[in-house]
Amino acid sequence: MTESFHRSGEYENPYEGQQQAPVNPEWPPPPAYAPAHAPHPKKRGRGPLALIAAVAIVAAAIGGGTAYGIQELTGHDTVASSSTSTNVVPSSQKGTVAGVAKAVSPSIVEISATSSAGSSTGSGVIITSGGEIVTNNHVVSGASRIKATTSDGTSYTAKVVGTDSKKDLALIKLENASGLKAATLGDSAGIQVGDQVVAIGSPEGLSGTVTSGIISALDRDVTVPTEEGQDQGQSQQWGQGQGQGDQWPFEFGGRQFNGDTGSSTTTYKALQTDASLNPGNSGGALIDMNGNIIGINSAMYSPTSQASSSSDAGSIGLGFAIPINTVKADLAKLRAGSTD
Repeated sequence: MTESFHRSGEYENPYEGQQQAPVNPEWPPPPAYAPAHAPHPKKRGRGPLALIAAVAIVAAAIGGGTAYGIQELTGHDTVASSSTSTNVVPSSQKGTVAGVAKAVSPSIVEISATSSAGSSTGSGVIITSGGEIVTNNHVVSGASRIKATTSDGTSYTAKVVGTDSKKDLALIKLENASGLKAATLGDSAGIQVGDQVVAIGSPEGLSGTVTSGIISALDRDVTVPTEEGQDQGQSQQWGQGQGQGDQWPFEFGGRQFNGDTGSSTTTYKALQTDASLNPGNSGGALIDMNGNIIGINSAMYSPTSQASSSSDAGSIGLGFAIPINTVKADLAKLRAGSTD
């Protein structure tokens, strides 16, 4: 650009003093004598069409921020959702575990739930700035009191909005919360075996723990209990890591792991990952390398058995997550107060 502006805002003409051709948007210039019945030129619309074009350009420029823009304009707390891979991670740290952790950790909470059967510790994902959080049903099932703690140490009381035991999902809402950093929900349909992923949660109550790995399998039929109170000692102790019998039981391929799943169960298609998951990661986030949530961690295999000690427990690289597309399809039902 050769043009410049004076500080006063007056336009400076770089060709001042030189002979200039008259400025005319029409070229070549019109004839000296216009035809007797020359049609009047149509005026270009600069009203609504120009505004629409400007809005379209802005929307294309902000990309993944579209949902936030809608929230600010309409006043509704909109879930930031991406049908493609939105770059949540800054370009300087794109594709790094550190970049994903820094970008997404503020959207992950530690959940402490108390019931008559005991207490449990799990994780959750903030999906709106007003404090809606997605977690596993088994983390909050039967809880009389729920507390959620954000990455900066702020604690909130939370209430259950809706549950879906058949998908092992729950939606809770923080009380008196605002201005929280909502995660961006990605698209699990495009996930491939071998894709790198990051898991963030609170294993053994160690909040904000970050692990990484790959997607090791797709569409695993994972079976878990559905009834509240069934194997209550196990499900409510999911996050405690207190030894034998305290792991969330699940079934795969006709075999039961981490305890008896009981007679009332549900089966869902899960993402399998070798990212380390331990008790307390349940309800936390499985994230792609652009910072999009692609799954909610829900089950893990531990070698702990009735005959082994708690020192034998731990992740061996077999973890499972509920695909985020399943979560997005269930949100309306959860918000409506489902108690299935």
